[in-house]
Amino acid sequence: MNYQGKSFRPISNSDNGETSEETLFHYQQEGNILTCEYAGGKIIKGHLIGLVDREGKINMRYHQVNTSGELMTGICHSVPEKMENGKIRLHETWQWTSGDQSKGNSVLEEI
Repeated sequence: MNYQGKSFRPISNSDNGETSEETLFHYQQEGNILTCEYAGGKIIKGHLIGLVDREGKINMRYHQVNTSGELMTGICHSVPEKMENGKIRLHETWQWTSGDQSKGNSVLEEI
């Protein structure tokens, strides 16, 4: 699975997360290295970097600046699902490595 040039939007997130339907993720991939810039909603600017395995699963790290001016960081594991329309849905399990260190789940869909 290759994420090059694909864009995603969250359709759900845990209450302790900062992404929302207003957040847009723009993915780039070279080999198995994934990068992304994202912004929207409570996030002024964010970046992630990750590794994609043969099944399309992503192991990533992210950092972002929120509208409160805080720098937030975390880890995320993402599992892809191919939808009937051919687009990708990502099922994510994440944890903050800053702030309260809490965990959460989110779902993103390719737009």
